[in-house]
Amino acid sequence: MRWEGRRQSQNVEDRRSVGQQVVVGGGLLTLLLMVVMMFLGVDPMQLARVAPELAAPPAQQRAPAKPANDKMTQFIKTVLADNEDVWSSLFPQAFGKRYQPPILVLFSGQVKSACGFASAAAGPFYCPLDKKVYIDLVFYEELKRRFNAPGDFAQAYVIAHEIGHHVQNQLGISNKVQSMRPRMSEREYNKLSVRMELQADFLAGVWAHHVARYAGILDEEDIREAVNAAGQIGDDKIQKQSQGYIVPDAFTHGSSEQRVRWFLYGLKTGDPNLMDRAFEVDNP
Repeated sequence: MRWEGRRQSQNVEDRRSVGQQVVVGGGLLTLLLMVVMMFLGVDPMQLARVAPELAAPPAQQRAPAKPANDKMTQFIKTVLADNEDVWSSLFPQAFGKRYQPPILVLFSGQVKSACGFASAAAGPFYCPLDKKVYIDLVFYEELKRRFNAPGDFAQAYVIAHEIGHHVQNQLGISNKVQSMRPRMSEREYNKLSVRMELQADFLAGVWAHHVARYAGILDEEDIREAVNAAGQIGDDKIQKQSQGYIVPDAFTHGSSEQRVRWFLYGLKTGDPNLMDRAFEVDNP
């Protein structure tokens, strides 16, 4: 994927570097507090045991680090810009509404979203409550090393899939599916969850279809990278790798075959109006 030198999105929030909080007053505040406690008859050593942070040396003041602007960050911003360009054009045509781009949050280790805390182990995710995509870039190393899915367009597919969830959210699909959850068994809801994920794969394919129209940006190898990534992170392959056996009723994202098939269907048609077929039929 030839991405250098093209527009980069500004809708990126970098939370990977957060400065330490400054301890107001430092050691002087601690000393004064301990003196007051002594006059009240409290053993300062007991106080130190109960609240060791009070007796600890004060933290050093440090300004928050500037967000990184390394090559991977620039790549993420470019892919996000491509998604913005494609969906800003397609969304009004297909759905009669203006597309509102999401914020993409880069984090390291763990992150707090409106949907709760999440660790990097959970992989990239979209939170419909704050309308943000979250990704720890370490996931891309996992994609390459653990799932054998290298390549920059494989990485772009992952982002496009999460943007697909944002499209669902803007159309009210996410709320509709979530409202059905209390009335369904876990098995039934898992099936519905799979449909949601396959629809997001389809929308990622739609995006790829239109990105492919940009002169000189994609080639056949890029498409193979995305297809390979979709296949490598199917529920069946992940279950087989992690536990040694497959439980279809526990699928939440779809099998490798399904994920590849729906991505390719979106890539072939480029028509977001066909997205509901992921809920209606198993085979496009």
